[in-house]
Amino acid sequence: MLRSVGQRRVTGEAVDPRVTALRSAVARLRRELAGHRVEFADREIAEDELAALDAMAVSGAPEVWRLRRSLLLVAGSLGSVSVLSEALAGVRHAVELFGPPGPPKQPGA
Repeated sequence: MLRSVGQRRVTGEAVDPRVTALRSAVARLRRELAGHRVEFADREIAEDELAALDAMAVSGAPEVWRLRRSLLLVAGSLGSVSVLSEALAGVRHAVELFGPPGPPKQPGA
């Protein structure tokens, strides 16, 4: 079967279960955050970083240090909102599936 340039085969492509877990955990926390009607100062930061985490997961090969940085920002933003702690723990667990943090890559390296 011939395919156009840039066209990928959809069947047979393996999906990284870590990516699936991260996207699922992020989606859950985003839903719970949207349902939490109480306003707090860092809500926008949490929402932005959750969007960044999802975008990194969609990319397929996220850098662990970036995942952990976003997780820290989300945790710092939601730290006092105990009703979201279980969903936040799910995101933390999903990020940990990617392994220990490594040093950020240096420009030009």
